[in-house]
Amino acid sequence: MHRPTAAAFIFLLALASPQYARATTYTLSSDTDSVVGEDQTVETVYEDTLYDLARKYSLGSEELIRVNPGVDPWLPGAGKKLVVPGRHILPPGPREGIVVNLPEHRLYYYPKPKRSGPREVITYPVSIGKMDWRTPLGLTHVISKQKDPTWYPPESVRKEHVQNGDPLPASVPPGPDNPLGEYAMRLAAGNGTYLIHGTNNPIAVGLAVTHGCIRMYPDDVAELFPMIPVGTPVRLINEPVKVAWVDGELLLEAHPPVDAQGQSFEPNLDQFSDLLRAAVGDTTVAIHWDYAREVLQRADGVLATVGLEAEDPSAPSAETDDPK
Repeated sequence: MHRPTAAAFIFLLALASPQYARATTYTLSSDTDSVVGEDQTVETVYEDTLYDLARKYSLGSEELIRVNPGVDPWLPGAGKKLVVPGRHILPPGPREGIVVNLPEHRLYYYPKPKRSGPREVITYPVSIGKMDWRTPLGLTHVISKQKDPTWYPPESVRKEHVQNGDPLPASVPPGPDNPLGEYAMRLAAGNGTYLIHGTNNPIAVGLAVTHGCIRMYPDDVAELFPMIPVGTPVRLINEPVKVAWVDGELLLEAHPPVDAQGQSFEPNLDQFSDLLRAAVGDTTVAIHWDYAREVLQRADGVLATVGLEAEDPSAPSAETDDPK
């Protein structure tokens, strides 16, 4: 059966003019809140694609495809019940400015609270760098912002396109052919700079397909851009395993780890288990290791309860309860 090309799909989206959901803003009742959002189940109609639904529910395409295995992403058909993963464990570290967790392909923004106002977090799916265009880890900040940017492809990128028989011009002006979209925020990064920007190819959001930059859905970056002042801190982290304690339960969220080139790979379960033990730390906890390893192996980003906090100090800890 013939499937539409990506270009044809984008054209059809433009004709349909669907109303996409904006990124979700969550109010944090306290500084100890660690889990936001909720999972849900939706039923497809005949015109749905998983790419369209991912954008509608503020997910990267792979996030939705991964948790619904066996469903054709282009032609799921009517009446399919899909899991929409909407719960997230907040990433570790300071809750300020922008935090991008590369394995999760997700950006978190913590606005400065208004006087006497609550703390909030806003989250968006993103794409990250691939191949030798590594998105650098660590703390940086926004050094400039531009609406309707001109793209100046680096020489290395132009060389790659020449080798692929698709030469690029020295510059691409604003417009529908500009891969930066309508908004760009420049980050300082070592000896160079990187961008958080929009895209003219929204299907690719959630994939490791950019040349080191952080790509967002057009409507998401249009929402985020005016909220971000120059100087905003940006922290890029690599945390494929996140844990949280909620009412004595240990919640685990696992994503496919990424290598130095930003590419996802199958996790080594022993290394993944070590990450879980490190995340739990010294807390006395009884972990169901068979189930935990199943969740780690699946690495689909869906939260799961894998352990209970032990009230008895003599109960086995996470370090001794793993039979390996």
